[in-house]
Amino acid sequence: MNLLYSNDRKAEYPPSWYAATAHPFDRYPALVGDHTADVCIVGGGYTGLSAALHLAEAGFDVVLLEAHRAGFGASGRNGGQLGSAQRMDQEDLERLVGDDDALKLWDLAEDAKDLVKSLISKHQIDCDLKPGIAVLGFNDSERAELHDHAAHLSGRYKYDQIEALDADAARGLCPSPAYAGGYLDNGAAHLHPLNYALGLARAAVGAGLRLHEDTEVLGIDQGARVTVRTEKGKITADNVILACNGYLGDLNRQVASRVMPINNFIAATEPLGAEAQKVLAKDIAVADTKFVVNYFRLSADGRLLFGGGESYGYRFPEDIAAKVRKPMTEIYPHLRDVKIDYAWGGTLGITMRRMPYLARIAPNILSASGYSGHGVGTATHAGQLMALAIQGQAEGFDTMARVPALPFPGGPALRTPLLILAMTWYATRDRLGI
Repeated sequence: MNLLYSNDRKAEYPPSWYAATAHPFDRYPALVGDHTADVCIVGGGYTGLSAALHLAEAGFDVVLLEAHRAGFGASGRNGGQLGSAQRMDQEDLERLVGDDDALKLWDLAEDAKDLVKSLISKHQIDCDLKPGIAVLGFNDSERAELHDHAAHLSGRYKYDQIEALDADAARGLCPSPAYAGGYLDNGAAHLHPLNYALGLARAAVGAGLRLHEDTEVLGIDQGARVTVRTEKGKITADNVILACNGYLGDLNRQVASRVMPINNFIAATEPLGAEAQKVLAKDIAVADTKFVVNYFRLSADGRLLFGGGESYGYRFPEDIAAKVRKPMTEIYPHLRDVKIDYAWGGTLGITMRRMPYLARIAPNILSASGYSGHGVGTATHAGQLMALAIQGQAEGFDTMARVPALPFPGGPALRTPLLILAMTWYATRDRLGI
């Protein structure tokens, strides 16, 4: 199954609220004929666009090949949350890689957040950037764990943008009976993800990027110079960057064994008007502690944008709105009859440890993917790190690449059934409150 075309129309954005409110972006022609470049980038999401922007600004001749449209994949469909730290908790990273590398990974994560904010400012990207993400738990035990985590970040990493929330404070921000407290991260943020991606694309093209949309890569031939083959042409380049995330397919087995594509879903309600205050009393985003995470925020026009609901198999469900309405009404029972105007799915990449997988596939081929739902900052930063590595400044890239990355068990034939079993177990735990 080719996930590039399993659930979407060729070279068209999905019918999301993001696409409906995106700033106009010109179509760029498909690649035709044989060409050369200093760097060829495969994939037009945050990773590829960031790498392209930083390389083009450094004077490299860069070509980017995107099978659909710039920002088409998870970069243009996600929950829009720019979170702090890495996807794996710092306490777990300390045990996995030791205190020194855990500190480096914390600093890189802070760099990622700062990079997004600075790119938005520098290139005047209109994407509704707002501060604040609350992480909330469902019971006293989860609240205590979140408070301990906030104290750990504040104490060991001197992070002063985080505040613990008891049950009353949490419900003062998020008036849902479901939550028992957690913390508010004022250094995190949320944004319109597609407009952010398109802003990166505009900036990269303005810096000299040669962008080709509607151009699927069919194969890559390694060598002293790498050849990237498409249906109607090819690029011969000194360096190649793989920035495909959940849409890699079979372009590289090493990456595919460690990055699993899964689907996730978001719905946008009708504008809530004054009722929006009964959803969020402050313009922040929320994520919770479920394994199948609920994540939500208000849109600029007062809709609830709610992400959640598990799905096993690579076809989107026929009724995405119903899929998302179930967890949405568990959090907000009073919205059971609210109209849903948009509902869409997307494919992201996850890893066994929920850390991104950065790797040097060959001396002149780099790859970054597997952001596991933490891609707004991490993917943007990974693109910059690969751009720097190509320029001979590989310290940040190498730190990320040193994080041990486990292949999914079972190989191509069994990894999806095994993942389904695991996710079914965790989803059952969510439902039972274990």
